[in-house]
Amino acid sequence: MATRAIWRDIILFAGLIVGAGWLLVLSGQHLGYNWQWYRVPSFLFLVEEGRVIPAPLVEGLAFTIQVSAVSFLAAVAFGVITTAMTLSDSVMGRLLSRGYLEAVRNTPLLVQIYLIYFVVGPFVGLGRFESAVLALALFEGTYLSEIFRAGLVSIQRGQREAAYGLGLSLGDTYRFVLIPQAVRRILPPLTGETISLIKNSSLVSLVSLADLSMNARILASDTFLTFEVWFTTAALYLLITVPLSLTVYALERRFKVVS
Repeated sequence: MATRAIWRDIILFAGLIVGAGWLLVLSGQHLGYNWQWYRVPSFLFLVEEGRVIPAPLVEGLAFTIQVSAVSFLAAVAFGVITTAMTLSDSVMGRLLSRGYLEAVRNTPLLVQIYLIYFVVGPFVGLGRFESAVLALALFEGTYLSEIFRAGLVSIQRGQREAAYGLGLSLGDTYRFVLIPQAVRRILPPLTGETISLIKNSSLVSLVSLADLSMNARILASDTFLTFEVWFTTAALYLLITVPLSLTVYALERRFKVVS
């Protein structure tokens, strides 16, 4: 039965893809659009003097991965620190973390990028890349903080009491009791937020950084191949996000078996 269900899902998914492609062709015919998919490979790779070199879309993809990876690591750091302050006994720590969360979550990322690039960046000597990473990290750090906090507080209080009863310190309680149990619970929302970070990284083009979206916009403007360029760009974003989702799904299954 399980094998039959898998094949049924595969057939349904293939049918959905075929149907979407058919609607796309019909739309192009209705608009009188001249599809030129044969030009797309030149947007990905070029051959010069017998060497294959990345074209604008692949260069933009590489930059998007770079800025997303650095921003994610910084966002995790912000999220961990904010979670520790939120769950601490310090009144000042809780006030600071709450102020940070409310200020950043309730203002658009676009505004934050501009403020950090034009105001904070020149004051502390940050370049375009550093300003974009800081803006993304601060923004995503607020959501990661809430994910971490929710995962920790969802553990039954009896787990903490049992750890204290065994003589474990606060650090050992988190390290050996709470965090291993919380990891499995935070993986799904953490994956969603990571994918959101990758998509939000497209806003760094506002400060003239050559990410995937900016290079796609330039290509579409220069070649007038709007549909081909943007559909290829969407596929490249999926090339990042889908393997990420599958990897975390595999990790969830592993944690479930181990626990």
